Amino acid sequence: MATDTAATLTLTINGEPRRAAPGSIADLVRSLELDPAKVAVERNGAIVPRSTLAAVQIADGDMFEIVHFVGGGQDDDTWPEDTWTVAGRTFRSRLIVGTGKYKDFAQNAAAVEASGAEIVTVAVRRVNVSDPKAPMLTDFIDPKKITYLPNTAGCFTAEDAIRTLRLAREAGGWDLVKLEVLGEARTLYPNMIETIRATEVLAKEGFLPMVYCVDDPIAAKQLEDAGAVAVMPLGAPIGSGLGIQNRVTIRLIVEGAKVPVLVDAGVGTASDAAVALELGCDGVLMNTAIAEAKDPIRMARAMKAAVEAGRDAYLAGRMGTRKYADPSSPLAGLI
Repeated sequence: MATDTAATLTLTINGEPRRAAPGSIADLVRSLELDPAKVAVERNGAIVPRSTLAAVQIADGDMFEIVHFVGGGQDDDTWPEDTWTVAGRTFRSRLIVGTGKYKDFAQNAAAVEASGAEIVTVAVRRVNVSDPKAPMLTDFIDPKKITYLPNTAGCFTAEDAIRTLRLAREAGGWDLVKLEVLGEARTLYPNMIETIRATEVLAKEGFLPMVYCVDDPIAAKQLEDAGAVAVMPLGAPIGSGLGIQNRVTIRLIVEGAKVPVLVDAGVGTASDAAVALELGCDGVLMNTAIAEAKDPIRMARAMKAAVEAGRDAYLAGRMGTRKYADPSSPLAGLI
């Protein structure tokens, strides 16, 4: 556009005086290196329909407001695959689910499928010799497709836990196991002295123990030194559904660990699972939260989504917290 003041018009654009050559509003917008198709124009207090921008001529003294949208983002489905590894074994799902408390094996299997879990915990119990043909979990959840993680639920001494896992290895050949040694029946809190002792023995025997523990960064480090391939601090007492009660210590465990950290116990709903992943945990294990939901299959699906959302939020890096408000939309360029 010409800039000779004798051939230009005096305008006000977004509150600033400007000069422009005669022409259409569309010409004016292009002279500002803007696309007429991507802005809205107000002339002298009246909105000019975008379809008429090329037809409406500007006049000396016109006042314009030209606006567009700011912010936004992009639709990018090219994220790299997000996996985690424990004892040299890599998994896509960060959700581990239990196999207790369901009304039957069929419901359990459906919940596992809905959750997307690739690992399930299984208890080691005596065979019902009076009914040897009774259905078994392996009839519904194929151990060739889903990793079985034998656990020591109900064990209160290191000796009982070690014995249980030796039997589990003999039964299924499993060396990746979940160890828990409980202190007493009312709280089901772990007895850390017995737990560490069992971890040392199992590691020397070639087991790869993922270990349930208190939410204590010192205890977690001791387990790691004893041979744990993953530490699994409780969020709250087993089966309580109270959610993660101490985010500070969980985060400290994550920051200090060289092995995977998974929250184990206390999850009640999807937001609890999301918090675990937002804290930087590699995964979360749950049973009661799904099995005792009014609709276990739907809850399993919700937990899958929550774990994925929590992980994405952690990788994205949350905004900092502030004492006072900060406007989402910039005040610069306000109409």
